[in-house]
Amino acid sequence: MIYLDYNGTTPVDPRVAEVMTPFIHSYFGNPSSSHAFGVSAKNGMVTARAQVANLLGASPEEIVFSSGGTESNNHALIGTVRALRKRGNHIITSAVEHPAISNVCDYLENHEGCKITRIPVDGTGQVDHAAVSAAFTEQTILVTIMHANNEVGTIQPIREIADAARKRGIRVHTDAAQSIGKIPVNVDELGVDLLTVAGHKLYAPKGVGALYVRNGTPLENLMFGAPQENGMRPGTENLIEISALGKACEIISETPLPTAAYRDRLADAFPHARVNGHPTNRLPNTLSIGFENQEAQGILDRLNRVCASAGAACHSGKIQISAVLQAMNVPNSFARGTIRLSTGRFTSDEDIDEAIRDIKQATAS
Repeated sequence: MIYLDYNGTTPVDPRVAEVMTPFIHSYFGNPSSSHAFGVSAKNGMVTARAQVANLLGASPEEIVFSSGGTESNNHALIGTVRALRKRGNHIITSAVEHPAISNVCDYLENHEGCKITRIPVDGTGQVDHAAVSAAFTEQTILVTIMHANNEVGTIQPIREIADAARKRGIRVHTDAAQSIGKIPVNVDELGVDLLTVAGHKLYAPKGVGALYVRNGTPLENLMFGAPQENGMRPGTENLIEISALGKACEIISETPLPTAAYRDRLADAFPHARVNGHPTNRLPNTLSIGFENQEAQGILDRLNRVCASAGAACHSGKIQISAVLQAMNVPNSFARGTIRLSTGRFTSDEDIDEAIRDIKQATAS
């Protein structure tokens, strides 16, 4: 099988898996314990935290480990609202966020008394940073806009948004789950106060992630217990997977970022299909491609070897187009037949050649 769904999840890099083993068999102590086993475990935590921080251009004390991107997003949004509720209740987000953001915004709107402004995107899936600035009010406390879109790969103007927000004392969060390891991600260059990391998107296991919290950023806890993670996230640390996340970040730090060669080869093979997303500011590994007057699930069902994902799904006999494609106003005739192909670290030339043959056969009319 040919795996072209790296945006869905990545395989665990063998070098990452190798790092986990000692923390299963030998360094199994509680990092909070003062004996030798605990000290060994704590040293592992220190190493991993430094590895994540180094990748992001952050300080180690600004890294809070979590169970993954969803928890980090929840902590960033809900924690900010509760810390700043006396100052305001207005949040700005985009119309193309992952459910790990959009559903949290819905919760805050329905249960925490927040007002949510959802900025639309243009036909490329990008927000206008001027529209974000124009939405600021005296009650605005947070802007949360993803760094890069998981479906179409469009990269958002986070730096411009952060510059405008800083002048008003507004906090900025970005979900960087899809961008880390594909394009440069540096917290100072982006200018953000909070940033989400998801381990299983960067060749670490599922169930581990991190939240970058800039020093001095007000944030309340979601859970309460012992004072792990500098008092920001209680519970005995998942050292096995934290060590894996650290190693995965170290590998990214030491490896050239991917090019768009495979993505563009796939796109060029289908000149009559529609490529969704920004023509230049797009993830180098992500191809959202629509085949006119076809159905995405039917295409996937006809594929013999390629594993990909759909931009539209069939529910109760009706085609449901993704919220991202709807927000971009992709013509229905193409949106219904949109699939996402995302390449990764272990994709080969042969994979792309075979994938093109397989997709051509599946989309032949």
